[in-house]
Amino acid sequence: MPAAPPAARAAPSAFAPLRDPVFRMLWGTWMTANICMWMTDVAAAWMMTSLTSSPMWVALVQSAATLPVFLLGLPSGAFADILDRRRYFMATQFWIAVVASVLCAVVMSGLLTPVLLLAMCFANGIGLAMRWPVYAAIVPDLVPRPQLPAALALNGVAMNTSRIVGPLAAGAIIASAGTAYVFLLNAALSVVAGLVIMRWKHEQVPSPLGRERLSSAIRVGVQYVRQSDPMKAVLLRIALFFFHSTALLALLPLVARGMQGGGAGTFTLLLASLGAGAIATTLFLPRIRQRMPGETMVLCGTLLQAAAMAVVALAPNACVAAPAMFVAGTGWIATANSLTVAAQLALPDWVRARGMSIYQMSIMGAGALGAALWGQVATVGSVAASLLVAAASGAAAMMAAHARLAGRSQHEDLTPGEFRLPEVAAPPGPGRVEMAIEYCIDPGRAAEFSALMQESRRSRLRQGALAWELVRDAGHSGRYVERIVDESWTEHLRRLSRITTADVALRERKLAFHIGPVAPVVRRFIVESVLPS
Repeated sequence: MPAAPPAARAAPSAFAPLRDPVFRMLWGTWMTANICMWMTDVAAAWMMTSLTSSPMWVALVQSAATLPVFLLGLPSGAFADILDRRRYFMATQFWIAVVASVLCAVVMSGLLTPVLLLAMCFANGIGLAMRWPVYAAIVPDLVPRPQLPAALALNGVAMNTSRIVGPLAAGAIIASAGTAYVFLLNAALSVVAGLVIMRWKHEQVPSPLGRERLSSAIRVGVQYVRQSDPMKAVLLRIALFFFHSTALLALLPLVARGMQGGGAGTFTLLLASLGAGAIATTLFLPRIRQRMPGETMVLCGTLLQAAAMAVVALAPNACVAAPAMFVAGTGWIATANSLTVAAQLALPDWVRARGMSIYQMSIMGAGALGAALWGQVATVGSVAASLLVAAASGAAAMMAAHARLAGRSQHEDLTPGEFRLPEVAAPPGPGRVEMAIEYCIDPGRAAEFSALMQESRRSRLRQGALAWELVRDAGHSGRYVERIVDESWTEHLRRLSRITTADVALRERKLAFHIGPVAPVVRRFIVESVLPS
């Protein structure tokens, strides 16, 4: 084949998605929301160091803030897939505003305790748990597919710009006015962000099949991820990365206090250096992605972040630690962006919010457990020892995962495929639906056919089927029946509407085995419950 012209090979500009006014508006809202998040995290962590000197309590601030995403991620993702995303996104900002207002009032009244602070951090984390999946599902609808990596990288810019602006603003307010006013500003900015989202002219197109039930939506979301090898590979890698790398953020307040002349200013400088490294790297990500496979970028980014964390652990002052934090930000954004792009490409639109909520659950669950573990290690040993162990074990774990999972991140074509709804005189009554497809194949190719049908099993279950099995006719060695069970007739039609281009290609591969005089016979049965007489 002739080589592609240079224009075709060129990567989209890192800022191309910002030309779209809707993306630009929501991206600005997302940055504001993350500034509020970092202001709250910094103020809460610093407040905890004033309430107690225990490393365990300080580390638990990070756990309390992230644990709600692990606990509530699935319902949140399901709601984001079945409710109006504009209203849902807006509601999350108003929730965060209410929590920040209550926290401000408690601080001003002098009633704050370590336990109450953790409870308020948990309540604020509920807003994060609700907000992230819906925004993750919105972004792919706003930009063309070639611009998706750049859009996700810009989300990383928003996160890391907020990592600089948020701590700087929080540090300045804490030093000049007090911690309570950080929470007050957080509440005001969250209200403004909610009002901006209200301006977004977006109408949710209702499904002709009606709204999915929450329990069914959650089941299908989990089922899709369980049957997707690319998603499982991404989830393992992201969990390993955040379980170890979160040690740096969880223990950073204590690292800053332990340095020569360390204080709130040092803590803010180190956080800002981390964010600056991530932002600077974002500009080069499109070019790096052209030259380096995503899996290799994940491994290199992890090793870079681990090496930088080890330097920070041993740094005597901020002059040494700040450049190391800059490098850590470089490794952090390279790893996180590569894995986020891989997760988005592994999910079709209909399950995107649920899949990304599970992705975020892996991040936050691993981060919460990691923060608690590395805080305990620091309590028993020292902060430096905890960071060094986290760096060494994180690098070793990612190298092992890279060797074991190589090649599992290849993605199928998940664009909607052509499908034909079954023709019935009238909608059947209640009851489960069993679909049976009869194949006649060459008995000499039975092993090949059975292997291919395992792919069919994963495909049917990803679409939402309750059960799947392949049965062979005992009296005819070449006759097989594929049986798929759906929850109801509506869910049967919903599953058919989820067929992708990859599913259509799989269907053609199955039909190539069929040697009968006519096409495979398809029958549908309604499972009726028979009461004993």
